[in-house]
Amino acid sequence: MSKRLVILGAGESGVGAALLGQHHGYEVFVSDGSPIKDNYKKDLEQNNIRYEEKQHTEELILNADEVMKSPGIPEKAAIVEKIRSKGIKVISEIELAYRYKGDSKIVGITGSNGKTTTTSLIYHIFKTAELNCALVGNIGYSFARQVKEDPKEWYVAEISSFQLDDIHEFRPEIAVMTNITEDHLDRYDYNFENYIRSKFRITMNQTNEDHFIYCEDDPVTNKYVQEHPIQTNLLPFTMTREPNRGAFIIKDQMTIKTNDEKMQMSIYDFTLKGKHNQYNTMAAGLASSVVGIRKSKIREAVQSFESLEHRMEFVSTIRGVEFINDSKATNVNSTWYALESMRKPTILILGGVDKGNDYEMLRELVREKVKAIVCLGLDNRKIHEVFQNDVPLMVNTGNAEEAVKAAFHFANPGDVILLSPACASFD
Repeated sequence: MSKRLVILGAGESGVGAALLGQHHGYEVFVSDGSPIKDNYKKDLEQNNIRYEEKQHTEELILNADEVMKSPGIPEKAAIVEKIRSKGIKVISEIELAYRYKGDSKIVGITGSNGKTTTTSLIYHIFKTAELNCALVGNIGYSFARQVKEDPKEWYVAEISSFQLDDIHEFRPEIAVMTNITEDHLDRYDYNFENYIRSKFRITMNQTNEDHFIYCEDDPVTNKYVQEHPIQTNLLPFTMTREPNRGAFIIKDQMTIKTNDEKMQMSIYDFTLKGKHNQYNTMAAGLASSVVGIRKSKIREAVQSFESLEHRMEFVSTIRGVEFINDSKATNVNSTWYALESMRKPTILILGGVDKGNDYEMLRELVREKVKAIVCLGLDNRKIHEVFQNDVPLMVNTGNAEEAVKAAFHFANPGDVILLSPACASFD
């Protein structure tokens, strides 16, 4: 008798898992508490996969052999608590994809900041080197859909902590940790240690044949590495010393050392600007070097990579005022890096849906670089409390258009308007 696989959530990861599960003989049922998008309904209907929307019917869910939970569904959801209490095995979509990937290999990238840029850069280097690869996870197709519809030799996967929470066997040959800062604490009982442990699950099944690439300059990551034995080859990247194996930037020169290979490149040849992107480039360069990609190909790809939309993206200059869109900066650390790279008087557009942010780390940079803060979002009390003595001008606005108009009103020729909200989906 075929195993019953219930999928909670019918977004890209849920539908991808449903298609892969059915392909491998599972009896699949998809349940989504919200309306399902038409394109995903079409996928399910064309493949005769049963589904429900706008509800979770317990008798159709609690008889599962296994449940694939989409990453957006919190543990505290009533249906998840009932599934757990019955002892039904819960897996993530990347776990299911891993089960059926065959001999393919994985580079898994996680972290609080820089995941998407680092993932995209690794993929760009792999494509430049003509590797048979796909970009999966939070960008592009779900990992499961890719495995079902167009298998590759390499998968470059951006992975969130929520996806790592429900892995069992998942093991990337190369794991990359960009950094760890306080983020999504609402999903981890406001306990930073829980979030850190969740991120490090990416290494839990690695062996001494695998590699873990991490930022040694990030105190949270480095402390965890020092205190917990990780059964894999460690490759740090840093700007403070020259490790025997790993990557470092000293005097504007990036050096990558893996095995007997050594590669050097000036940071002025990077298309990605800003200190945070120098870290991202070291991580991507290390991953590519471990795979055995030639130095010339890594160099060529780093020089030709285009910045991702809404990450420190120059928009235009109007009456001498520069506009920079960093709207993907959805936590305080991302905004810190954005401000750190500013070289002109800055009007900062900040705020949105607060995830338990601690803005204190921005105060020094705000005092040094910011002439006005334009608040965006519903509740800006915390922003006012933290920065009221640091900037002469602070206003509240109701939406993005109002915020940009207010910022332009405060700006003089030679200033920069930076949209870097440090919060989730601003209004």
